Amino acid sequence: MRAEPQHHPSPSGHSLGNSNKPDSEARTEVGSSGRVAPHFYQHMQALIFAVEEINDHPELLPNITLGFQVFDTCFNLRKAAHGTLSMLSGGNETTTNYHCNKLSPLASIIGDSGSSVSIIMAQILGLNRYPQISYFATSPILNNRNLFPSFFRTIPSDEFQMKGLAQLVSHFGWSWVGLLVTDNDYGQFGLQMIKQEIINSGACVAFVENILTGQPNRNAPRIVQVIRESTAKVVVVVDAESSFVIVLEELLRQNVTGIMWVASEAWATSAVHSENRFKGVVVGTLGFAIHGGQLPMFSKYLNSLSPSDMLFDSFIKEYWEQSFSCKWLSQENLATLLENDTIRACTGNETLENITPEFYHRASLNVYNAVYAIAWALQNLILCVPGNGPFDHGTCTNISSFQPWHLLHYIKNVSFQTTYDSQVFFDAKGNPPAVYDIVNWHVPLSNCSPSCPPGFRRVMVTGKSPCCYECALCPLGQTSNQTDSVKCHLCSWDTWPNLQRDKCLPRTTEFLSREEPLGYGLSAISIFSSLVPLVILFIFIYYKTTPVVRANNYSLSCLLLLSLFLCFLCSLVFIGYPQPQMCLLRQVAFGMVFTVCISCVLAKTITVVIAFNATKPGSRLRQWTGVRVSYFVIVLSTFIQLVICVSWLFLFPPFSELDTDTKPGVIIANCNEGSPTAFWCMLGYLGFLATISFIVAFLARRLPDSFNEAKFITFSMLAFLSVWVSFIPAYLSAHGMYTVAMEVFAILSSSWTVMLCIFVPKCFIILLRPNMNSREHLMGKVKGQK
Repeated sequence: MRAEPQHHPSPSGHSLGNSNKPDSEARTEVGSSGRVAPHFYQHMQALIFAVEEINDHPELLPNITLGFQVFDTCFNLRKAAHGTLSMLSGGNETTTNYHCNKLSPLASIIGDSGSSVSIIMAQILGLNRYPQISYFATSPILNNRNLFPSFFRTIPSDEFQMKGLAQLVSHFGWSWVGLLVTDNDYGQFGLQMIKQEIINSGACVAFVENILTGQPNRNAPRIVQVIRESTAKVVVVVDAESSFVIVLEELLRQNVTGIMWVASEAWATSAVHSENRFKGVVVGTLGFAIHGGQLPMFSKYLNSLSPSDMLFDSFIKEYWEQSFSCKWLSQENLATLLENDTIRACTGNETLENITPEFYHRASLNVYNAVYAIAWALQNLILCVPGNGPFDHGTCTNISSFQPWHLLHYIKNVSFQTTYDSQVFFDAKGNPPAVYDIVNWHVPLSNCSPSCPPGFRRVMVTGKSPCCYECALCPLGQTSNQTDSVKCHLCSWDTWPNLQRDKCLPRTTEFLSREEPLGYGLSAISIFSSLVPLVILFIFIYYKTTPVVRANNYSLSCLLLLSLFLCFLCSLVFIGYPQPQMCLLRQVAFGMVFTVCISCVLAKTITVVIAFNATKPGSRLRQWTGVRVSYFVIVLSTFIQLVICVSWLFLFPPFSELDTDTKPGVIIANCNEGSPTAFWCMLGYLGFLATISFIVAFLARRLPDSFNEAKFITFSMLAFLSVWVSFIPAYLSAHGMYTVAMEVFAILSSSWTVMLCIFVPKCFIILLRPNMNSREHLMGKVKGQK
């Protein structure tokens, strides 16, 4: 196998080859001198280590030896194109569509580390379907299988990273962030994706600035000025360390601190985080890093490297100088080393373990995985069974003469478990599973406005950014249970917000309960009051032969007392949970018993008038002095009310209902009267009867006392009417159980006024003034008045 991992800038190209044939020696071809970054040298060593590990593996590719060739493109498109064509043609001179070398077939190419270089390589390699696996190219353009049909990578596409960075911003509740991006493809494609993702998550972009790679200062002064003047405390940076470090130096020069940096993987784990001079600027960096893993054997392999043992490797001396800050002695620099005490000479005895090489590998791991992906693809190619192969007519291919598209098929379908227990495979676009590590140093707040707590919602301010808002308490009946809610939500019909309006609680159900003090007190009064007319009825029965009882129409008095007994008791049906049958009957029962009561009063009044006028000589009213007129008045009056109530029940029957609109947070269990008109007609008819009784009694108030109840009836009806006239506004203004309580109070009050005004004076005479309970005394009163 020959592979091509790419190394970051060096002024000239380097190439390192090793056929790894049993009878061959490693060869080195070195161009002009250049500098190699230590971490990119480690990437090359990861390739070499993986190849050697696979060649030593007893089960993976047995009897097959992998070889490799390394070429440094120096981030130069021309060098990348030249190197790619050189590998394809097999010689120093490139010959299109021709392979002049007799070495083992080229299996695949690993590289490049940059997206721009990878794109030019993928365009060339895709023509012949040569598999290419990059370990560091993240551009989403490379997802296009029509343009790059043979491209794969072991690092996720930026499409995943930018979505992840936006989710990271959203996760910490940052709604006001700045964006710094490099002006190359990496930054501009990243900008398009992350900006839209941030906006879609509900956050806002405070500013967008490009890091201009074409300018020596990267436009750093303007960028730092924008950062200083912005209220955003979180800045997302999509750039590589080499460009962004100039911006960091300008931040350091202007003493700008307190910024939370959200880093893309290109610099999230760079060396700037460990440099003392930048610690005050970059502290608090949070970002995505390339997913890493532990490769203890590779770490041990790196620590064992020595210039004395690797004379064929022209890179190791440069790596040694970079790692230990020393210089190898030579005729050219001998005088410089002797004159400058600060420059130390390299001895070759330095130990790599002392500089603690990275144990948790990231990009090197991607190179390692790329080599193994090719190895497992070749393994599956070898294990192909003729007749069940993936090519025409179930054929297989030969390991010594396969074509690039043969291996491409197996790489597309490769899936294997690594030595560090991770699964590697490629999706339809050539991407690996999108897995990142998160680097986290500190997490501050960065919002244009303070977060709205639960129970509040955002209110946009005209003329300001959507992220600059005000907080408003949720409207009545609505809640929000999240921070920075855009809108509040209605509670269900049987729940209501708590005082903080951050959750819905079950509503309390309100009705005039017998267990509550008000309901209990009214029930006790009703029962006690109902006993009073029974006691008076017993007194009237016991003293029915006395003049006072006989003079006041004994039968009507008994009927009136019974109706008052029922009036007091009917108030009980208004107390308690409003069951459907109770709702249907309670107003009708109230209307009917009160109609009987007022009809009796009206009949007594008419009887008094007829009785007085019948005593005049020649009066025709003598025939009406019996009980028939009284009963006729009662029956007729009650029948009219009965028609009203029956019509009400048949046409608009009352029903029980749960009212959630009248009182906030309360379910009022009440009886809907069905038809307010019917209710007021029933009540109005009672008022009509009481008014007639009042007028007749008022006109008869000056009749002789021995026959006259008119004064007492006048007072009783006046009080009765006063109670119910007062009831109307109170009933209409009350809510919930107090509406029912008002009606019960009116029932009890009006019943007591009738009983007190009509019967208490009679009981006073019967029980306390028996001497006045005589015919002589009554007749004497009459004579005295004449």
